[in-house]
Amino acid sequence: MALTIGVDVGGTKVAAGVVDDGGRILEKVRRPTPSTDPKEIADVIAEVVDLLKGKFEGVRAVGLGTAGFVDETRSTVLFAPNLAWRDEPIKEKVEQRVGLPVVVENDGNATAWGEARYGAGRGHDFIVLITLGTGIGGGIIFNGELYRGRFGIGAEVGHFRVVPDGRRCGCGNRGCWEQYASGNALVHEARELARVAPAMAGRLLELGDGRPEGISGPEITQAAREGDKAALECFRTVAKWAGQGLADLTAILDPGAFIIGGGLSDAGDLLLDPTREAFHNALTGRGHRPLPEIRIAELGSDAGIVGAADLARTDLR
Repeated sequence: MALTIGVDVGGTKVAAGVVDDGGRILEKVRRPTPSTDPKEIADVIAEVVDLLKGKFEGVRAVGLGTAGFVDETRSTVLFAPNLAWRDEPIKEKVEQRVGLPVVVENDGNATAWGEARYGAGRGHDFIVLITLGTGIGGGIIFNGELYRGRFGIGAEVGHFRVVPDGRRCGCGNRGCWEQYASGNALVHEARELARVAPAMAGRLLELGDGRPEGISGPEITQAAREGDKAALECFRTVAKWAGQGLADLTAILDPGAFIIGGGLSDAGDLLLDPTREAFHNALTGRGHRPLPEIRIAELGSDAGIVGAADLARTDLR
């Protein structure tokens, strides 16, 4: 049994696991991310890898999945918006510390690969993964292979522009898709509604301790499941943007399936039903073309670990 370690490096946490060749996580560890210090980030990654490696014999390689631009050689993080990485040679630094081959990949790509191999994408060779979380991440499987683009930084779908001169995005531009169809967008809608129409948003305010700023994603989802009209309106607004974006991506990529992951996907049909409706209404050539499936991801927060570990295993072949 070939074992590899997958590490999911986020802005707030480093999660790692030992993964077998069937995509099963045998053990996991988690540490806070020292996001402002590149050396400390590398130290934490090395710490969790050494901890796991010490518990299992036969670990052969490490896959790192991280939000940001990863170069075509899968060794350097060119830019990471939520980490202090700029042209960071993280592959070399971690390999020196742990004594194993290391593969670095964008976290959306790693998640897409995990879902394609072991999750909701099985049976499809043309997949677009969309993670609706704080922002929007993406990954593309094209003819059974991971599509990375010419320079390794493709599939940054959260940053195609849907509103010229729209809301300011963390990437520095305005009007990016993730400003309208992400978990943060859902919270933005709810808080704005609570500020301008507090009577309508009574249940949301109640769950948010009486303050618009106290409203977060779980409270919105809870209220929507209770049938609260304000919360359901917020979901419909975000789902409209999500469906429009999927329709635009379909016109360009023609996938067989969209896999929807990220924290917002935990809402299930509260999100999927209006997203599918908006998708069908916006799709070019609707009624005269095959439709891609729109599925919820199966691996949850483990997808990045599983995908990164499997990419490291694949790189050894």
